Amino acid sequence: MSPARTAHDAGEALIAIEDERLAHNYHPLPVVVERGEGAWVTDVNGNRYLDCLAAYSAVNFGHGHPDLLAAARDQLERITLTSRAFHNDRLGPFAEALARLAGVDRVLPMNTGAEAVESAIKLARAWGYRVKGVPDGAAEIIVMSGNFHGRTTTIVSFSDDPTSRDGFAPFTPGFVAVPYGDAAALEAAITDNTVAVLVEPIQGEAGVVVPPADYLPSMRRITAAHNVLMIADEIQSGLGRTGATFQCDNTGVIPDLYVLGKALGGGIVPVSAVIGRGDVIGVLHPGEHGSTFGGNPLAAAVGHAVVTLLETGEMQERSRVLGEHLHARLQALVGRGVLAVRGAGLWAGIDIDPALATGRQVCEALLVKGVLAKDTHGSTIRLAPPIVVEKDDLDWGLDQLESVLAEFE
Repeated sequence: MSPARTAHDAGEALIAIEDERLAHNYHPLPVVVERGEGAWVTDVNGNRYLDCLAAYSAVNFGHGHPDLLAAARDQLERITLTSRAFHNDRLGPFAEALARLAGVDRVLPMNTGAEAVESAIKLARAWGYRVKGVPDGAAEIIVMSGNFHGRTTTIVSFSDDPTSRDGFAPFTPGFVAVPYGDAAALEAAITDNTVAVLVEPIQGEAGVVVPPADYLPSMRRITAAHNVLMIADEIQSGLGRTGATFQCDNTGVIPDLYVLGKALGGGIVPVSAVIGRGDVIGVLHPGEHGSTFGGNPLAAAVGHAVVTLLETGEMQERSRVLGEHLHARLQALVGRGVLAVRGAGLWAGIDIDPALATGRQVCEALLVKGVLAKDTHGSTIRLAPPIVVEKDDLDWGLDQLESVLAEFE
């Protein structure tokens, strides 16, 4: 199953073109993917790889899921874009299905995850001024250390990652950072001008960091007591990834707003949304916010098909069961080149012993063996295979990780 690198690698020329013509804002692993099916992808040389990243959870349901492709193909033959200047026949049913799945009132459709986060920020501020009565221009939103919500200028304003932040000032005011996982620090930071708390139920880019079990329930109690919105960024953790529809479900918490993206488009088209309380999303008036492509018919058709996949609960249960197996196997590697393992469902952050190798080195070694994974913050690697991955394939991938660690010792 391991890819055999050829003497005349067809990918090298394509990588060279990217290096010459693209902005150097990414540092990809040296593989050029051409096709994908389920949990597997194939490069331009014909080598197959087990995809254990799933485009940062955007491909939760696998590459080329037949139901999602059918929805996209059918809609492509009809109409793909109307703008929100007119109604289309796909948006309403999609919003209804998504609201029903999540148990919420309203949906604000956008395209990318960062757009959805920006939209949630605008909603929280508007709600603060128009409903809570915060003085105009004084609204504050509490965010968490180690957060990652995107790379727009407003979002990097409250990042503490120098790679995302340095060199992009001046920054947008109105954000207060507190330690992630510390409910007491959160409550101490709330003032009369606090309109919202923005939190990742599990911090993905930080290394799949899971907070204490009582953190989100405590946050929910605190925000409710102080009339502050709780906004859960479930862009990576939501839609089946952690063994539930949302990671908040695993903690018994219902936030005021969810921010969704990535898997909502099934890996086919960008689809994102802010969903939640009608009295919060309802503060927007025509012309105050929008997107030409947000809620387009093609996106709505694919998004509706994604919701349909999740309605039975089978995907969530599959993620939970396979996730238990994944974490049991990973825990067995602690002390054998691995310092710690974190995560939930089919999502794991693995801290590699830095005395052994960097996360990048481990990912490069996995690539040679036919497994795609991604490093973050030096010595951590992340695994997030598609939920449709077969157990035998998952075990094969974990065997390769075990082999790589042994080779570095």
